[in-house]
Amino acid sequence: MKYMLSFIGPEGWGDDVSPEEMKEVMGRWWAYDQALRDAGAYIAGEALQESHTATTVRIGDGEERLVTDGPYAETKEQLGGFYVLECENLDEALEWAKKVPLGRGGTEVRPVMDFSQFDLDQAAASTEASS
Repeated sequence: MKYMLSFIGPEGWGDDVSPEEMKEVMGRWWAYDQALRDAGAYIAGEALQESHTATTVRIGDGEERLVTDGPYAETKEQLGGFYVLECENLDEALEWAKKVPLGRGGTEVRPVMDFSQFDLDQAAASTEASS
């Protein structure tokens, strides 16, 4: 089963980090990343720029799309990155989450939706949606 680990931390955490400290922090992340790959759990993962760089598209009245600068939620914490992992179960995903080298903040663990039970033909669904 696939799980997404979302990393939530304080806004601006890296503003006062020296190059040496950043190298140390990233070394822990690269080691974690390699452990995921070695275990065959890694599917995808990326770090994200700070939330002030975000642009949000919302659905307004009549399905009008409204584009605004900034993140979807106004908060002092931000989504800093994510991994998508293949795990046997939630317990395994939680074990990986406990090893995340975050200095501060936390990790949300959430199962990825599995649509295979619906036996959907993706090409047909795509054609119908664009009609």
